Amino acid sequence: MSIELARDNGAPTDAERRTASPLAVRGLTVSYGQKPAVFSVDMTVRAGHMTAIIGPNGAGKSTLLKAALGIMKPLAGTVTVLGQPLAWQRDHIAYVPQRASVDWDFPTRVIDVVLMGMYGQLGLLGRVRAKHRGLAMDCLDRVGMTDFATRQIGQLSGGQQQRVFLARALAQGADLYLLDEPFAGVDAATEQAIIKVLKALRDAGKTVVAVHHDLSTVREYFDDVFLINTQAVAEGPVETTFTQENLQTAYGGRLAGAQMDALADTLVEPAVGGAPR
Repeated sequence: MSIELARDNGAPTDAERRTASPLAVRGLTVSYGQKPAVFSVDMTVRAGHMTAIIGPNGAGKSTLLKAALGIMKPLAGTVTVLGQPLAWQRDHIAYVPQRASVDWDFPTRVIDVVLMGMYGQLGLLGRVRAKHRGLAMDCLDRVGMTDFATRQIGQLSGGQQQRVFLARALAQGADLYLLDEPFAGVDAATEQAIIKVLKALRDAGKTVVAVHHDLSTVREYFDDVFLINTQAVAEGPVETTFTQENLQTAYGGRLAGAQMDALADTLVEPAVGGAPR
């Protein structure tokens, strides 16, 4: 005999949420040698939202992202994209890696980097036509880099390089954008330019997931938050999940009082009875 659990107010089942989610991870475990970097992690990303992955150094944030992309092979777990296996949906994903992981000495021009994002559109011969260059220039314009189209990528500043890689992601025309520390080591102007583009993607119905390190901007920049410290700590809307309790759990109580005081205006405060307000 089977028993079907009641569903409150027509709430979707876990299976239905996974099917609708642009990125759903279940039981993901990744190990470096004998030590797990990510252990049995579940994550369900909401469509059309911006999600921050946060946690202390070494918590597995970048590892989670790379494993979800198939860049790293997990020991266990499954990843679905738009309700289908990852291997079937790669054309729907755009990825911006950590700037420090890129070989910036590779001799290529800015516009050629952006055109690399169109490999799926160029066909077997890879012939670049005027329409492709026009799209590449449009993507550079969206990140404020049109004047640098013919510059060697290695000649740019860190912030400019990050903008170019975002333009390459835009050129893919993806539905899901995954970014690993997109604001690390960039100037304030570049950070604002990047967040403006990401919010425009979100407003156009795209989904954005970013590994993020600056806790003070989580509430301003993101809709949802996923906290991790090797294992998942909490996930959900910023308004209910970005709490002092969840942060201290994720960071193992290592956030100093001064840090928490600085975040006071951005954290969710518990109401009487324990519910967030």
